[in-house]
Amino acid sequence: MANVLIIDDDELFCEMLRSAMEMEGHASSAAHSLADGARLLERDVFDAVFLDVRLPDGNGLDMLPRLRHMASPPEIIIVTAAGDPDGAELAITDGAWDYVEKPASLEQMRFTLDRALRHRNRQTRQLRRPLDTGGIVGASQRLAACLERLAEAAMGDAAVLVTGETGTGKELFARALHRNSRRASGPFITLDCAALSRSLLHSELFGYQRGAFTGAMESRAGLIRQAHGGTLFLDEVGELPLAQQKAFLRVLQERRFRPIGSKEEVESDFRLVAATNRNLPDMAERGTFRKDLLFRLQAVELQLPPLRERKEDIRELVATHAERICRRDGIGAKGFEPDVYEALAAHDWPGNVRELVNVVEGALLLAHEEPVVQLEHLPVPLRARMVRHRLAPGAGANATGAASAAAAALAGNAGQGGQWGPGGFAPGKPCMAYPAAPDGGLPPDICPGIAGGIQGLPCPAEFPPGLQPSCGAPGQHHTHPRVWRDYRNAALGSVEKGYLHHLLLASEGNITKAARMAGLSRQRLYALLRKHGVMRQWVDDDLSSKK
Repeated sequence: MANVLIIDDDELFCEMLRSAMEMEGHASSAAHSLADGARLLERDVFDAVFLDVRLPDGNGLDMLPRLRHMASPPEIIIVTAAGDPDGAELAITDGAWDYVEKPASLEQMRFTLDRALRHRNRQTRQLRRPLDTGGIVGASQRLAACLERLAEAAMGDAAVLVTGETGTGKELFARALHRNSRRASGPFITLDCAALSRSLLHSELFGYQRGAFTGAMESRAGLIRQAHGGTLFLDEVGELPLAQQKAFLRVLQERRFRPIGSKEEVESDFRLVAATNRNLPDMAERGTFRKDLLFRLQAVELQLPPLRERKEDIRELVATHAERICRRDGIGAKGFEPDVYEALAAHDWPGNVRELVNVVEGALLLAHEEPVVQLEHLPVPLRARMVRHRLAPGAGANATGAASAAAAALAGNAGQGGQWGPGGFAPGKPCMAYPAAPDGGLPPDICPGIAGGIQGLPCPAEFPPGLQPSCGAPGQHHTHPRVWRDYRNAALGSVEKGYLHHLLLASEGNITKAARMAGLSRQRLYALLRKHGVMRQWVDDDLSSKK
C-alpha cells in the first residue's frame, strides 16, 4: 500500500482520483493549492504525488525542486489540462516520473501510478544493498541522487557517460561504478584522452606488433585489450580526435579490433565508462564530436552536481580530507574555527571539490603546529568573499550585527574603569558611532592614512590610559587596537598590515604589551608581523633585548 497526495484545484477530479486510489488499497490525501500541499508534505511522507500545473497560488512545476530535495522524495506525476510540450520536457528534466494530459481515464492514472511505484520499490531495494563509495564524501540530497543512479548503473553492463564540471569527482564515480559491478575483480584501465598526442593515442588504444613502426622493439597490448574482463575509462572523452572516434566506434559495436601491424583481429570484453566536462550534444551539433559515438556512450548518463549546489557537504569534505592530509604528512589532527566554515560556504568553488581540497591543504600547511585552523590561514580571496557576503544587502541583521560587533571590539580596556562599545568609551561621553558599512564594503573604522585609503572614523576625545593616539590629536582618523579574533572576522587580509602598524604605535613598540592588547601570544604576533613586514626593526630589536 502506498501513500498518495493529489494537488489539484479541481475538487471533483480529486474526489474521483482519491476513490480510485483507495479502491487499489492506497491511502490518499488531497490539496487544492500549493500552500495546502506544502503543509501536507511537512506533516506526512508520501510515495507519489499527482501535481497539477495551474493552481490558484502558482505553477505546480515550481514545486518540483522542493519535492526532489526532500529527505524521501516522492514519485511525481504531472497532471494538467493545458498540454505544453516545453512544460512537459521541463517537468521530466526536473525529476517528474510522467506527464499526463487531461482528460485521462482512471485506468491510465492507475497504470501510471503502478509503474512509478514499481520503480520506487526497485530503488528502495537497491539502496538497501551496500554500496562501496570509496572516497565519495557527502550526504546531501544531490549527491544521494547520484549514488542512487550509480547503484542502478552498476547492476548492468551498459556504457556510462559521467558528466560534470572540473573537480567534481568524475573518476571517483567511475571507479565506484567499477567496484560495485560484476566486473569488480577485473582491471580498471584509464586513458586520459587530453594527455596524449594524436599520433600516440591510436597505438595506446589498440596496441601494436613488434616492428610495426620505428621504435616498436616489442609487441604491446593496447588499453582496449588490457581492459578485457574489466572496465575501460576514457577520461576527457570530448578531447578524442575525430579519426580515433570513428575507429573506436567500431570497437564498441564489434568488441573486436586490429592492433597496429597485426593481420589478426583481437577480441576484448570490456565495459566502457567515459567522462567529460564538455557539452557533447553541442559538440555533436557543431560536427566536432560524432553523433553515433555519443549515442553509444550515453546509454546511461550520470550528471554530477557542482560543489556550489551541495554546500552542505563542505564540512564533511573538509574533515575527511584534513584527516587524510594530516595523516599523510605526519602532523597532529587539527580543528577548524566556525568562521573558517563560514568563509568556505560563502565561496562559489569554480574548481569544485578539487579546489576545496587544495585550499584545505594550504591552510593546514600555514597552520603548521597550531591545533586549530583559523581564518587568516585561508587565501585572501576567500576571506574577502566572506566579508562581502556577510555585509551584502540582503544579509540582514546578521551582516550589520557582525560588522558592529567587530567594530566595537577594542583592546586595552581591561581594568581601566570603563569599556569600549558602539557609543564610545564609558563612563566618558559618547564620542564614536559605528555605522553600518556602506554598499557592502568594509566596516568604516579603518584609518585611511595607514590602511590604504579605506574610510575611517575620527578619534574620540577621551582614551583609556595607554591608548593615546600616535597619529594625531583627537578628532583625526585613527585605528585603535582591538581583540584580534573579532577584528579578523570582519576585516580583509589586505588591511591586516594597517592594524599591526597601529598596534605597534599604540604599544610604543613593546611586543609584550602589543600581544596582550591584541589578545595574541607573542609567538603568534611575531609570525603576523613577519608575514606583513610591519616595523621589522621593532621585532628584531625586541628579540635582541630578550637574549
